[in-house]
Amino acid sequence: MAKRDDIVEHSLADSIGYDTYPGWLKARLEWFMDMRFGMIIHWGPYSQWDCCESWGLVPQQYAWNRSDDMKCWVERGRDFERFTRDYRALNRTFNPVNFDPDKWAAIAQAAGMKYVTYTTKHHDGFCMWDTKTTDYRITHPDCPHHASPRADTVREVFDAFRRRNMAISCYFSKSDWHCPWYWAPQFEVKDANVNYDRLKHPELWARFVDFVHCQIKELMTDYGPVDVLWLDGGQVRPPGQDIRMDEIAAMARERQPGLIMADRTVGGVNENFITPEQEIPDKPLGIPWESCITLAHKWKYVSDDVFKPAGQVVKMLAETVAKGGNLLLGVGPSPLGEIPRDAESRLREIGAWLKINGEAIYGARPVAPYQEGNVRFTKKGGIIYAIVLPDAGGTPPDNIVITSFRPAAGAAIELLGGRAALESKPLAQGFEVRLPRELPGPHAWAIKFRAE
Repeated sequence: MAKRDDIVEHSLADSIGYDTYPGWLKARLEWFMDMRFGMIIHWGPYSQWDCCESWGLVPQQYAWNRSDDMKCWVERGRDFERFTRDYRALNRTFNPVNFDPDKWAAIAQAAGMKYVTYTTKHHDGFCMWDTKTTDYRITHPDCPHHASPRADTVREVFDAFRRRNMAISCYFSKSDWHCPWYWAPQFEVKDANVNYDRLKHPELWARFVDFVHCQIKELMTDYGPVDVLWLDGGQVRPPGQDIRMDEIAAMARERQPGLIMADRTVGGVNENFITPEQEIPDKPLGIPWESCITLAHKWKYVSDDVFKPAGQVVKMLAETVAKGGNLLLGVGPSPLGEIPRDAESRLREIGAWLKINGEAIYGARPVAPYQEGNVRFTKKGGIIYAIVLPDAGGTPPDNIVITSFRPAAGAAIELLGGRAALESKPLAQGFEVRLPRELPGPHAWAIKFRAE
Protein backbone atom coordinates (compact mmCIF):
# COMPACT_ATOMS: atom_id res chain seq x y z
CA MET A 1 0.00 0.00 0.00
CA ALA A 2 1.18 3.50 -0.85
CA LYS A 3 2.36 6.10 1.64
CA ARG A 4 -0.03 8.94 2.43
CA ASP A 5 2.24 11.99 2.49
CA ASP A 6 -0.85 14.21 2.25
CA ILE A 7 -1.87 13.26 5.78
CA VAL A 8 1.20 14.71 7.49
CA GLU A 9 1.42 17.69 5.11
CA HIS A 10 -2.23 18.72 5.54
CA SER A 11 -2.34 18.05 9.25
CA LEU A 12 0.84 19.95 10.11
CA ALA A 13 -0.16 22.90 7.95
CA ASP A 14 -3.60 23.17 9.55
CA SER A 15 -2.77 22.11 13.11
CA ILE A 16 -3.66 24.58 15.83
CA GLY A 17 -0.74 23.31 17.89
CA TYR A 18 -0.52 21.11 20.94
CA ASP A 19 0.35 24.07 23.18
CA THR A 20 -3.10 25.57 22.64
CA TYR A 21 -4.99 22.48 23.87
CA PRO A 22 -6.82 22.69 27.22
CA GLY A 23 -5.18 20.96 30.16
CA TRP A 24 -7.59 18.02 30.23
CA LEU A 25 -6.93 17.23 26.56
CA LYS A 26 -3.15 17.46 27.02
CA ALA A 27 -3.42 15.01 29.92
CA ARG A 28 -5.53 12.62 27.85
CA LEU A 29 -3.08 12.80 24.95
CA GLU A 30 -0.16 12.09 27.28
CA TRP A 31 -2.07 9.02 28.49
CA PHE A 32 -2.74 8.00 24.89
CA MET A 33 0.89 8.45 23.85
CA ASP A 34 2.04 6.39 26.85
CA MET A 35 0.45 3.30 25.26
CA ARG A 36 2.69 3.44 22.16
CA PHE A 37 1.38 0.29 20.45
CA GLY A 38 -2.08 -0.62 19.20
CA MET A 39 -3.95 -2.69 16.63
CA ILE A 40 -6.23 -1.42 13.86
CA ILE A 41 -8.68 -3.99 12.51
CA HIS A 42 -10.15 -3.66 9.01
CA TRP A 43 -12.97 -6.17 8.70
CA GLY A 44 -16.27 -6.51 6.93
CA PRO A 45 -17.97 -8.32 4.03
CA TYR A 46 -15.11 -7.18 1.78
CA SER A 47 -12.88 -9.73 3.53
CA GLN A 48 -14.47 -12.34 1.23
CA TRP A 49 -12.74 -10.84 -1.83
CA ASP A 50 -9.10 -10.26 -2.72
CA CYS A 51 -9.53 -6.57 -3.58
CA CYS A 52 -8.99 -3.71 -1.16
CA GLU A 53 -11.71 -2.45 1.15
CA SER A 54 -14.28 -0.02 -0.34
CA TRP A 55 -12.07 1.68 -2.93
CA GLY A 56 -13.06 -0.66 -5.76
CA LEU A 57 -16.39 1.20 -5.79
CA VAL A 58 -14.74 4.40 -7.03
CA PRO A 59 -14.86 4.79 -10.85
CA GLN A 60 -11.16 5.62 -11.14
CA GLN A 61 -9.02 2.52 -11.51
CA TYR A 62 -5.68 2.22 -9.75
CA ALA A 63 -3.27 -0.68 -9.32
CA TRP A 64 -4.43 -1.02 -5.72
CA ASN A 65 -8.24 -0.90 -6.07
CA ARG A 66 -9.01 -2.95 -9.23
CA SER A 67 -6.31 -4.79 -11.13
CA ASP A 68 -5.69 -7.97 -13.09
CA ASP A 69 -4.00 -9.63 -10.13
CA MET A 70 -7.34 -9.52 -8.27
CA LYS A 71 -9.48 -12.58 -8.87
CA CYS A 72 -12.68 -10.76 -7.92
CA TRP A 73 -12.09 -8.23 -10.73
CA VAL A 74 -11.00 -10.65 -13.45
CA GLU A 75 -13.81 -13.13 -12.73
CA ARG A 76 -16.33 -10.38 -13.40
CA GLY A 77 -14.89 -9.69 -16.81
CA ARG A 78 -13.34 -6.43 -15.63
CA ASP A 79 -16.87 -5.05 -15.77
CA PHE A 80 -17.13 -2.16 -13.31
CA GLU A 81 -20.94 -2.25 -13.10
CA ARG A 82 -20.96 -5.97 -12.38
CA PHE A 83 -18.11 -5.59 -9.90
CA THR A 84 -19.88 -2.88 -7.90
CA ARG A 85 -23.20 -4.75 -7.95
CA ASP A 86 -21.59 -7.89 -6.57
CA TYR A 87 -19.51 -5.95 -4.04
CA ARG A 88 -22.68 -4.34 -2.69
CA ALA A 89 -24.18 -7.81 -2.23
CA LEU A 90 -21.28 -9.23 -0.20
CA ASN A 91 -23.30 -8.64 2.96
CA ARG A 92 -25.62 -11.46 1.83
CA THR A 93 -22.84 -14.06 2.09
CA PHE A 94 -20.92 -12.69 5.07
CA ASN A 95 -21.11 -15.29 7.83
CA PRO A 96 -18.01 -15.28 10.08
CA VAL A 97 -18.90 -18.39 12.05
CA ASN A 98 -15.52 -18.44 13.84
CA PHE A 99 -15.71 -14.82 15.03
CA ASP A 100 -14.21 -14.80 18.53
CA PRO A 101 -13.41 -11.28 19.74
CA ASP A 102 -12.03 -12.64 23.01
CA LYS A 103 -9.35 -14.47 21.04
CA TRP A 104 -8.60 -11.32 19.03
CA ALA A 105 -8.14 -9.39 22.26
CA ALA A 106 -5.97 -12.14 23.74
CA ILE A 107 -3.72 -12.09 20.67
CA ALA A 108 -3.45 -8.30 20.79
CA GLN A 109 -2.60 -8.42 24.48
CA ALA A 110 0.00 -11.12 23.87
CA ALA A 111 1.51 -8.81 21.25
CA GLY A 112 1.97 -6.12 23.89
CA MET A 113 -0.69 -3.87 22.37
CA LYS A 114 -2.51 -1.45 24.64
CA TYR A 115 -5.47 -0.37 22.51
CA VAL A 116 -7.58 -1.29 19.50
CA THR A 117 -8.98 0.76 16.63
CA TYR A 118 -11.93 -1.05 15.06
CA THR A 119 -13.57 -0.18 11.74
CA THR A 120 -17.20 0.32 12.71
CA LYS A 121 -17.91 1.49 9.14
CA HIS A 122 -15.58 1.88 6.16
CA HIS A 123 -16.26 4.06 3.12
CA ASP A 124 -18.50 1.40 1.54
CA GLY A 125 -21.09 2.25 4.19
CA PHE A 126 -21.61 -1.23 5.65
CA CYS A 127 -22.22 -0.89 9.39
CA MET A 128 -20.65 -3.43 11.72
CA TRP A 129 -23.05 -2.55 14.54
CA ASP A 130 -26.79 -2.71 15.11
CA THR A 131 -27.55 0.74 13.74
CA LYS A 132 -31.09 2.06 13.36
CA THR A 133 -30.05 4.36 10.49
CA THR A 134 -29.78 1.86 7.60
CA ASP A 135 -30.59 -1.70 6.61
CA TYR A 136 -27.03 -2.04 5.26
CA ARG A 137 -25.76 -3.47 8.52
CA ILE A 138 -24.45 -6.69 9.96
CA THR A 139 -27.54 -7.30 12.14
CA HIS A 140 -30.03 -7.05 9.25
CA PRO A 141 -31.67 -10.32 8.07
CA ASP A 142 -29.98 -9.88 4.69
CA CYS A 143 -26.68 -10.75 6.40
CA PRO A 144 -26.35 -14.39 7.56
CA HIS A 145 -24.36 -13.26 10.61
CA HIS A 146 -27.44 -11.49 11.98
CA ALA A 147 -28.52 -14.78 13.59
CA SER A 148 -25.34 -15.05 15.65
CA PRO A 149 -25.47 -14.12 19.35
CA ARG A 150 -22.37 -12.07 18.50
CA ALA A 151 -23.99 -10.31 15.55
CA ASP A 152 -23.23 -6.80 16.80
CA THR A 153 -19.49 -6.94 16.23
CA VAL A 154 -18.79 -3.44 17.52
CA ARG A 155 -20.26 -4.30 20.91
CA GLU A 156 -18.48 -7.65 20.97
CA VAL A 157 -15.06 -6.25 19.99
CA PHE A 158 -15.24 -3.24 22.29
CA ASP A 159 -16.33 -5.37 25.26
CA ALA A 160 -13.70 -8.06 24.63
CA PHE A 161 -10.83 -5.59 24.51
CA ARG A 162 -12.10 -3.66 27.53
CA ARG A 163 -12.15 -6.88 29.54
CA ARG A 164 -8.38 -6.98 29.02
CA ASN A 165 -8.03 -3.34 30.10
CA MET A 166 -7.27 -2.16 26.58
CA ALA A 167 -8.35 1.26 25.36
CA ILE A 168 -10.99 1.67 22.64
CA SER A 169 -10.57 3.70 19.46
CA CYS A 170 -13.65 3.89 17.25
CA TYR A 171 -12.86 4.12 13.51
CA PHE A 172 -15.70 5.73 11.52
CA SER A 173 -15.76 6.81 7.88
CA LYS A 174 -17.43 10.18 7.38
CA SER A 175 -17.86 9.49 3.66
CA ASP A 176 -20.47 6.83 2.89
CA TRP A 177 -20.67 5.40 -0.63
CA HIS A 178 -23.85 3.49 0.11
CA CYS A 179 -25.83 6.35 1.59
CA PRO A 180 -28.28 7.85 -0.97
CA TRP A 181 -27.63 11.29 0.47
CA TYR A 182 -23.88 11.14 -0.22
CA TRP A 183 -23.80 9.19 -3.48
CA ALA A 184 -27.29 10.09 -4.65
CA PRO A 185 -28.51 7.48 -7.19
CA GLN A 186 -29.97 10.14 -9.50
CA PHE A 187 -26.50 11.63 -10.14
CA GLU A 188 -23.34 10.22 -11.67
CA VAL A 189 -20.57 9.10 -9.33
CA LYS A 190 -17.32 10.64 -10.57
CA ASP A 191 -14.93 10.09 -7.66
CA ALA A 192 -14.79 9.53 -3.91
CA ASN A 193 -16.58 12.79 -3.11
CA VAL A 194 -20.25 13.63 -2.73
CA ASN A 195 -21.75 13.32 -6.22
CA TYR A 196 -23.98 16.39 -6.31
CA ASP A 197 -23.72 20.12 -5.69
CA ARG A 198 -24.81 20.48 -2.09
CA LEU A 199 -25.63 24.17 -2.63
CA LYS A 200 -28.13 23.20 -5.33
CA HIS A 201 -29.48 20.30 -3.29
CA PRO A 202 -29.31 21.43 0.35
CA GLU A 203 -32.09 19.02 1.31
CA LEU A 204 -29.92 16.03 0.35
CA TRP A 205 -26.93 17.37 2.23
CA ALA A 206 -29.01 18.14 5.32
CA ARG A 207 -30.22 14.54 5.37
CA PHE A 208 -26.66 13.26 5.02
CA VAL A 209 -25.40 15.45 7.87
CA ASP A 210 -28.23 14.21 10.08
CA PHE A 211 -27.40 10.62 9.05
CA VAL A 212 -23.75 11.01 10.12
CA HIS A 213 -24.69 12.70 13.40
CA CYS A 214 -27.15 9.91 14.22
CA GLN A 215 -24.63 7.15 13.50
CA ILE A 216 -21.90 8.71 15.61
CA LYS A 217 -24.42 9.41 18.37
CA GLU A 218 -25.31 5.71 18.45
CA LEU A 219 -21.67 4.69 18.72
CA MET A 220 -20.95 7.25 21.43
CA THR A 221 -24.11 6.42 23.43
CA ASP A 222 -24.73 2.69 23.27
CA TYR A 223 -21.32 1.01 23.21
CA GLY A 224 -19.65 1.76 26.52
CA PRO A 225 -16.57 3.89 27.19
CA VAL A 226 -14.75 5.05 24.06
CA ASP A 227 -11.36 6.73 24.27
CA VAL A 228 -10.73 7.88 20.69
CA LEU A 229 -13.02 8.80 17.80
CA TRP A 230 -10.88 8.07 14.72
CA LEU A 231 -12.54 9.74 11.72
CA ASP A 232 -11.56 8.80 8.17
CA GLY A 233 -12.70 10.35 4.90
CA GLY A 234 -10.82 13.64 5.10
CA GLN A 235 -12.54 15.06 2.02
CA VAL A 236 -15.63 15.50 4.18
CA ARG A 237 -14.67 18.87 5.61
CA PRO A 238 -15.54 22.56 5.33
CA PRO A 239 -16.23 24.42 3.22
CA GLY A 240 -17.34 22.02 0.49
CA GLN A 241 -18.55 19.12 2.66
CA ASP A 242 -19.32 20.64 6.05
CA ILE A 243 -20.94 18.16 8.45
CA ARG A 244 -20.69 20.52 11.47
CA MET A 245 -17.85 18.64 13.13
CA ASP A 246 -17.72 20.95 16.15
CA GLU A 247 -21.28 19.89 16.98
CA ILE A 248 -20.33 16.23 16.57
CA ALA A 249 -17.36 16.69 18.91
CA ALA A 250 -19.50 18.41 21.55
CA MET A 251 -22.19 15.72 21.32
CA ALA A 252 -19.62 12.92 21.47
CA ARG A 253 -17.77 14.40 24.44
CA GLU A 254 -21.00 14.97 26.33
CA ARG A 255 -21.46 11.20 26.17
CA GLN A 256 -17.77 10.28 26.35
CA PRO A 257 -15.96 12.73 28.67
CA GLY A 258 -12.27 12.93 27.85
CA LEU A 259 -12.77 11.73 24.26
CA ILE A 260 -9.79 12.27 21.94
CA MET A 261 -10.67 13.27 18.36
CA ALA A 262 -8.71 12.37 15.24
CA ASP A 263 -10.40 14.06 12.26
CA ARG A 264 -7.78 12.92 9.76
CA THR A 265 -6.10 15.51 7.47
CA VAL A 266 -8.55 18.23 8.47
CA GLY A 267 -6.45 19.98 11.10
CA GLY A 268 -7.89 22.38 13.65
CA VAL A 269 -9.41 21.63 17.02
CA ASN A 270 -10.77 18.20 16.08
CA GLU A 271 -7.55 16.59 14.86
CA ASN A 272 -5.92 16.07 18.24
CA PHE A 273 -3.22 13.82 16.84
CA ILE A 274 -1.85 13.20 13.34
CA THR A 275 -2.13 9.82 11.64
CA PRO A 276 0.62 9.15 9.06
CA GLU A 277 -0.27 6.15 6.90
CA GLN A 278 2.18 3.44 5.81
CA GLU A 279 5.14 5.58 6.84
CA ILE A 280 7.11 6.86 9.80
CA PRO A 281 7.93 10.57 9.65
CA ASP A 282 11.55 11.56 9.11
CA LYS A 283 11.63 13.48 12.38
CA PRO A 284 9.47 14.25 15.43
CA LEU A 285 6.38 16.27 14.51
CA GLY A 286 6.11 18.41 17.62
CA ILE A 287 2.55 17.27 18.30
CA PRO A 288 1.05 13.86 19.14
CA TRP A 289 1.00 11.40 16.24
CA GLU A 290 0.29 7.77 15.43
CA SER A 291 1.57 5.90 12.36
CA CYS A 292 -0.89 3.34 11.02
CA ILE A 293 1.00 0.64 9.11
CA THR A 294 -0.14 -2.77 7.90
CA LEU A 295 1.35 -6.00 9.24
CA ALA A 296 0.91 -7.50 5.76
CA HIS A 297 0.71 -5.57 2.46
CA LYS A 298 -3.01 -4.82 2.67
CA TRP A 299 -5.24 -3.46 5.40
CA LYS A 300 -7.81 -6.21 4.95
CA TYR A 301 -7.52 -9.97 4.75
CA VAL A 302 -6.18 -11.48 1.54
CA SER A 303 -5.49 -15.21 1.65
CA ASP A 304 -2.04 -15.07 0.04
CA ASP A 305 -0.82 -11.83 1.62
CA VAL A 306 2.71 -11.76 3.02
CA PHE A 307 3.35 -10.55 6.57
CA LYS A 308 6.27 -8.45 7.72
CA PRO A 309 8.80 -10.32 9.89
CA ALA A 310 8.53 -9.61 13.60
CA GLY A 311 12.00 -8.05 13.56
CA GLN A 312 10.90 -5.50 10.98
CA VAL A 313 7.93 -4.50 13.14
CA VAL A 314 10.17 -4.22 16.22
CA LYS A 315 12.42 -1.87 14.26
CA MET A 316 9.37 0.15 13.16
CA LEU A 317 8.18 0.37 16.76
CA ALA A 318 11.57 1.55 18.03
CA GLU A 319 11.80 4.08 15.19
CA THR A 320 8.30 5.38 15.86
CA VAL A 321 8.67 5.77 19.62
CA ALA A 322 12.12 7.38 19.25
CA LYS A 323 10.41 10.09 17.19
CA GLY A 324 7.56 10.50 19.65
CA GLY A 325 4.80 8.52 17.95
CA ASN A 326 2.55 5.53 18.48
CA LEU A 327 2.50 2.54 16.13
CA LEU A 328 -0.96 1.34 15.08
CA LEU A 329 -0.45 -2.02 13.37
CA GLY A 330 -3.04 -3.15 10.83
CA VAL A 331 -4.47 -6.68 10.94
CA GLY A 332 -7.31 -8.04 8.79
CA PRO A 333 -9.33 -11.02 10.05
CA SER A 334 -10.55 -13.63 7.58
CA PRO A 335 -14.13 -13.97 6.26
CA LEU A 336 -14.65 -16.60 8.95
CA GLY A 337 -13.58 -14.15 11.64
CA GLU A 338 -10.10 -15.47 12.40
CA ILE A 339 -6.80 -13.63 12.69
CA PRO A 340 -4.48 -15.44 10.24
CA ARG A 341 -2.01 -17.84 11.84
CA ASP A 342 1.00 -16.09 10.30
CA ALA A 343 -0.23 -12.79 11.71
CA GLU A 344 -0.73 -14.32 15.15
CA SER A 345 2.75 -15.83 15.18
CA ARG A 346 4.30 -12.46 14.27
CA LEU A 347 2.27 -10.69 16.94
CA ARG A 348 3.25 -13.15 19.66
CA GLU A 349 6.90 -12.80 18.68
CA ILE A 350 6.64 -9.01 18.95
CA GLY A 351 4.99 -9.44 22.35
CA ALA A 352 7.86 -11.62 23.54
CA TRP A 353 10.27 -8.83 22.62
CA LEU A 354 8.16 -6.27 24.47
CA LYS A 355 8.07 -8.39 27.63
CA ILE A 356 11.82 -7.87 27.82
CA ASN A 357 12.17 -4.39 26.33
CA GLY A 358 8.81 -2.74 26.95
CA GLU A 359 10.34 -0.45 29.57
CA ALA A 360 12.06 1.41 26.70
CA ILE A 361 8.76 1.73 24.79
CA TYR A 362 5.72 2.22 27.03
CA GLY A 363 5.54 5.69 28.54
CA ALA A 364 8.82 6.66 26.90
CA ARG A 365 9.39 10.00 25.22
CA PRO A 366 11.73 11.15 22.44
CA VAL A 367 15.09 12.69 23.20
CA ALA A 368 17.35 14.45 20.71
CA PRO A 369 19.13 13.40 18.58
CA TYR A 370 16.61 10.49 18.49
CA GLN A 371 19.05 8.18 16.75
CA GLU A 372 22.73 7.56 16.21
CA GLY A 373 23.76 4.98 13.65
CA ASN A 374 21.85 1.80 14.42
CA VAL A 375 20.72 3.06 17.85
CA ARG A 376 17.33 4.65 18.62
CA PHE A 377 16.93 6.70 21.81
CA THR A 378 13.97 7.09 24.16
CA LYS A 379 13.80 8.51 27.68
CA LYS A 380 11.88 8.56 30.95
CA GLY A 381 12.94 11.44 33.14
CA GLY A 382 16.73 11.24 33.47
CA ILE A 383 16.88 7.65 32.23
CA ILE A 384 18.01 7.11 28.63
CA TYR A 385 17.22 3.96 26.68
CA ALA A 386 19.42 3.15 23.71
CA ILE A 387 17.66 0.58 21.52
CA VAL A 388 20.31 -1.20 19.48
CA LEU A 389 19.20 -2.54 16.10
CA PRO A 390 20.98 -5.38 14.28
CA ASP A 391 22.63 -5.11 10.90
CA ALA A 392 20.81 -6.04 7.70
CA GLY A 393 21.53 -9.71 8.34
CA GLY A 394 20.09 -9.60 11.86
CA THR A 395 23.48 -9.73 13.60
CA PRO A 396 23.96 -7.56 16.71
CA PRO A 397 27.14 -5.49 17.08
CA ASP A 398 29.79 -6.45 19.61
CA ASN A 399 30.37 -2.88 20.76
CA ILE A 400 28.27 0.27 20.69
CA VAL A 401 29.71 3.77 20.63
CA ILE A 402 27.32 6.48 21.79
CA THR A 403 28.51 10.05 21.38
CA SER A 404 25.26 11.88 22.16
CA PHE A 405 25.12 11.08 25.88
CA ARG A 406 27.40 10.30 28.79
CA PRO A 407 26.31 8.20 31.79
CA ALA A 408 26.12 9.99 35.14
CA ALA A 409 29.05 9.40 37.46
CA GLY A 410 28.79 5.96 39.02
CA ALA A 411 25.65 5.06 37.06
CA ALA A 412 25.29 1.44 36.01
CA ILE A 413 24.72 0.65 32.36
CA GLU A 414 22.18 -2.15 32.09
CA LEU A 415 20.82 -4.33 29.32
CA LEU A 416 17.07 -4.88 29.68
CA GLY A 417 16.62 -8.58 30.32
CA GLY A 418 20.34 -8.94 31.03
CA ARG A 419 21.93 -10.52 34.08
CA ALA A 420 24.63 -8.00 34.97
CA ALA A 421 25.80 -4.45 34.33
CA LEU A 422 27.53 -3.96 30.99
CA GLU A 423 31.21 -3.26 30.50
CA SER A 424 31.82 0.27 29.29
CA LYS A 425 34.52 2.89 28.97
CA PRO A 426 34.33 6.67 28.64
CA LEU A 427 35.43 8.37 25.45
CA ALA A 428 36.42 11.94 24.71
CA GLN A 429 32.84 12.33 23.52
CA GLY A 430 30.34 9.85 24.90
CA PHE A 431 31.16 6.27 25.81
CA GLU A 432 31.58 2.77 24.44
CA VAL A 433 29.67 -0.24 25.75
CA ARG A 434 30.21 -3.91 25.05
CA LEU A 435 27.25 -6.23 24.51
CA PRO A 436 27.37 -9.70 26.07
CA ARG A 437 27.68 -12.76 23.86
CA GLU A 438 24.36 -14.12 25.08
CA LEU A 439 21.60 -11.62 24.42
CA PRO A 440 18.05 -11.76 25.85
CA GLY A 441 16.17 -12.56 22.67
CA PRO A 442 16.34 -11.44 19.04
CA HIS A 443 15.47 -8.34 16.97
CA ALA A 444 16.80 -5.42 19.10
CA TRP A 445 18.37 -4.81 22.51
CA ALA A 446 17.73 -1.92 24.90
CA ILE A 447 20.52 -0.41 27.00
CA LYS A 448 19.47 1.64 30.02
CA PHE A 449 21.49 4.30 31.86
CA ARG A 450 21.09 7.54 33.76
CA ALA A 451 22.54 10.44 31.80
CA GLU A 452 24.66 13.12 33.41
